[in-house]
Amino acid sequence: MEKKIFEMLKERGYIYQSTNEEAVMEMLNEGEPKTFYLGIDPTADSLHIGHFFALTMVRRLQEKGHHPIIVVGGATALIGDPSGKKDMRKMLTKEEVEHNKAEVKELVKRFVRVDGENPALILDNSEWINPESYIDFMRKIGIHFNVNKMLATDCYRNRLEEGGLTFLEMGYMLMQAYDFVYLNEKYGCTLEIGGSDQWANMVAGVELARKMDFAEGKEDRELQTVTCPLLIKADGEKMGKTASGTLWVSREKTTVYDFYQMFINSYDEDVERLLSFFSDYEMEDIKRMCKEDIREAKKIMAFEVTKLVHGEEEALKVKKASEDIFGNKGASENTESIEIAEKDINNGIDVLDLLMLTNLFPSKSEARRMTEQNGIKFNGEKMNDIKHIVTEKDFIDSELVIQKGKKQFIKLVIK
Repeated sequence: MEKKIFEMLKERGYIYQSTNEEAVMEMLNEGEPKTFYLGIDPTADSLHIGHFFALTMVRRLQEKGHHPIIVVGGATALIGDPSGKKDMRKMLTKEEVEHNKAEVKELVKRFVRVDGENPALILDNSEWINPESYIDFMRKIGIHFNVNKMLATDCYRNRLEEGGLTFLEMGYMLMQAYDFVYLNEKYGCTLEIGGSDQWANMVAGVELARKMDFAEGKEDRELQTVTCPLLIKADGEKMGKTASGTLWVSREKTTVYDFYQMFINSYDEDVERLLSFFSDYEMEDIKRMCKEDIREAKKIMAFEVTKLVHGEEEALKVKKASEDIFGNKGASENTESIEIAEKDINNGIDVLDLLMLTNLFPSKSEARRMTEQNGIKFNGEKMNDIKHIVTEKDFIDSELVIQKGKKQFIKLVIK
């Protein structure tokens, strides 16, 4: 029997926190389809892998008939979310936000349906926040927020500890909370989804609706929120942070090849989770694949997520390119292999010392220059950190393909 949507999401690891799990389960599983929303601030002219992960949850809910709203935060992006930040976000100009909004809206359309049956709505919160005067907004919304309680939340406490929390940032939570109230009143939206780093802001929307209802003598409208976990790798680092920077879904900012390589280089422990998020394989099949052949499962996972983001044609191209390089075919047909002792890797080796073993460089100063100028790649990923210590984690199946420039390759093999 087909699993209900809440159970399916929970089995796949999407459900991390909820204001009331039983109420959310009933909301998603029973009765008429519900309207829900996800907010994305256009702080850049692309989406990173964290945004995309949340959009896969939107896609799954939309496929089950629920009605999605994507709020592109034209107003909130001008303030900047302090969540998880030690320093205040760089303030964007209105022109930058306008440019970013247009780019983000187009990218969102690649991942959720905006036409046909049950299309998603893409809205901009500047449409309802900008017309409000400061005095009217604070009288209507600010009166319901307790500053002591706000400062106790992680998103503000961290900034407060750094001694740099600004009044500008304090306004962010009020604006996001008001989004939820507005969407409920205008579109009947009763559920907000988002990453767990947004938990405090999301709960603020639920509490704002409750306080406004109480003040007006109305029955609690009972809004709910549910968060998905942040994408954290097995080593505890945030997924999507690579040697060359943030992993973007726009191929102009992250090449399809680099995108594919990030996932091919995943830890074995992460493969099952990533397949559950980014593929439609049944969980029992995913568990079986990972148990039987983790290397093959990793290749399937990298292909599936690349296909989802960049399309099947691009995924097939990059899969073949990767196999050509690592399979000693095509462009790397004549690639020389150099053996390196396992003990040297176990103890760690300075990246410049390692590069000198390849005979690709006439001097260490040249290896340093090429590294600093992004002329070196390790297994398809740019390596520009001259202080990096190379260990077995940098190798794939005991092999490390070092690329100098566009055409020179050397394969190091642990023996």
